[in-house]
Amino acid sequence: MRLRRAHRVLAVAAATVLLGPAIPLTLPHAVGDTPPTAKQPVAVGDFGAVSSVDADATAIGIDVLRRGGNAVDAAVATAAALGVTDPFSAGIGGGGFIMYFDAASGRVHTLDGRETAPAAVDENLFLEDGAPLPFSEAVTSGLSVGVPGTPATWRDAVERWGTRSLAALLRPATRLAEHGFVVDSTFHGQIANNADRFSVFPATRDLFLPDGHAPAVGSVFRNPDLADTYRLLARSGVDALYRGEIGADVAATVQEPRVDPASDRNVRPGAMTVDDLAGYRVVPRDPTHVDYRGLDVYGMPAPSSGGLTVGLALNMLERFDLANASETDYLHGYLEASRISFADRNRWIGDPDFADVPAVEFAGQEFADSRSCLIDLEAGQALTSPVAPGDPRSPEACGSHGPPAPTPYEGESTTHLTVADRWGNVVAYTLTIEQEGGSGMVVPGRGFLLNNELTDFSFTPVTPGVPDPNLPDAGKRPRSSMTPTIVLRDGEPLLAVGSPGGTTIITTILGVLLQRLDRGLSLPAAVAAPRVSQRNAATAGVEQAFLDLPAVAELRDRGQGFATQPSSIGAVTGVERLPDGRWLAAAEPVRRGGGAAAVVRPTPADQTG
Repeated sequence: MRLRRAHRVLAVAAATVLLGPAIPLTLPHAVGDTPPTAKQPVAVGDFGAVSSVDADATAIGIDVLRRGGNAVDAAVATAAALGVTDPFSAGIGGGGFIMYFDAASGRVHTLDGRETAPAAVDENLFLEDGAPLPFSEAVTSGLSVGVPGTPATWRDAVERWGTRSLAALLRPATRLAEHGFVVDSTFHGQIANNADRFSVFPATRDLFLPDGHAPAVGSVFRNPDLADTYRLLARSGVDALYRGEIGADVAATVQEPRVDPASDRNVRPGAMTVDDLAGYRVVPRDPTHVDYRGLDVYGMPAPSSGGLTVGLALNMLERFDLANASETDYLHGYLEASRISFADRNRWIGDPDFADVPAVEFAGQEFADSRSCLIDLEAGQALTSPVAPGDPRSPEACGSHGPPAPTPYEGESTTHLTVADRWGNVVAYTLTIEQEGGSGMVVPGRGFLLNNELTDFSFTPVTPGVPDPNLPDAGKRPRSSMTPTIVLRDGEPLLAVGSPGGTTIITTILGVLLQRLDRGLSLPAAVAAPRVSQRNAATAGVEQAFLDLPAVAELRDRGQGFATQPSSIGAVTGVERLPDGRWLAAAEPVRRGGGAAAVVRPTPADQTG
């Protein structure tokens, strides 16, 4: 406790000296005729690191670190900026999961900021005349909108572990929204992809399609309504959303979606009320933990399925010498472990406040061993999907427990940021509004999109006659695949990673961990490597570059099937502590337009003491 308090006092003192009361954080660049902030996928430095999908957001996080803020401060400021520049993936209309390694105590903490179902919801949420709604109709509706958790997550993270006020950390994003940023091809494409449904809602159309078209690449995009919303949150706190005028507008938008009278789209209303917003709470949860080859791997617990599913796969694979295996054997083992762990994920994981999730047993080595015996690493044949689940509470070698549960679809438009500071604190934060563009509904006058997170629930039981832990219910949090991950070596941070991508997040993070920890790839090389995602399906989704690997022909001979995905798989950001004590920040070099990694380097004053 004394060390923790000392760290906090030193950090606050640094804030007073470096920043002053107003904390005049600056924009990373001036807009107008200047080019967009440059992206680089790799950076190495001494006093902290930030990696995100966007250069402006990363630069804002770096500015917080440079001026004496800690990793939590920088993560919240970066996330707020992503609400401006990456609004189709994240923002205050959504939710997420944040993990924090506290260097003073050596502990990993988590906050569950997942969206919740309104009180009026039951298991028939997406049924109409006894049949499930088409997914596309459920997405673009008030039915799909969960109570947002992101603003409360920012508040709670800053109050627990930060050294700055939330008001101060919102200022740079507020300026970015007001003055604008340069539109790139990714931002343009995300609007163009959603133009048909965005045009249904006048508030969304006016913001993103003001002249009927997506903003041109190279133009400056401004969002003054969001700037005003951030100012209100800074002035009044997040109660402006949960108990105030922003929340009243959110509830009204959900209950009575404002649709263009000329549109023939049936946009169904939802039942969220101001009482649902007032009742929202962020939940601190114990992280998942597995020991993998002497390293401590921490993940996000249920209702996220990421930590448990990755942990099970790692536990299954630990008995194999993946470092010295052939590329074919390694990939075969990775695919089979992914296939099996998804079989168990689909059957057992949901919101632990509503479903009986066998989390302890699921993360245990005994259950992993009972499943690992299904894998024949050397020249073995692939299992036939869908594989039936095992029983974590009564594990039997190579046994199964009931019929298989297939993997439902999850929206892939999420974002992840990773931050480390000079004191050794680390944040891995995944946040989302679910689909690209969420529900498609901008709250009129507020400048942000509402999520469609409730479509992550099962519309009906995925296996008839078998209990489904992910059916809708009042106040329940839908199962997620978000997988923020922190790895420690001897109690000190080694690396932290995360990714967007719906259910492919889990296989993406598993693959990056195995390639970095077992196969000897650097973190940037593991992030850039071609990807394959097996989620207990007949075929694994692959990027085209994966099919060019020499091992693919042998994998097909073993019964592995592949189907090319129309888009890339995941978009990882991460940080790693190098042996010399410096931080390495890594982001995607190409996927989703490439990411932005940056570090804090010593100033002349630092170098001279």
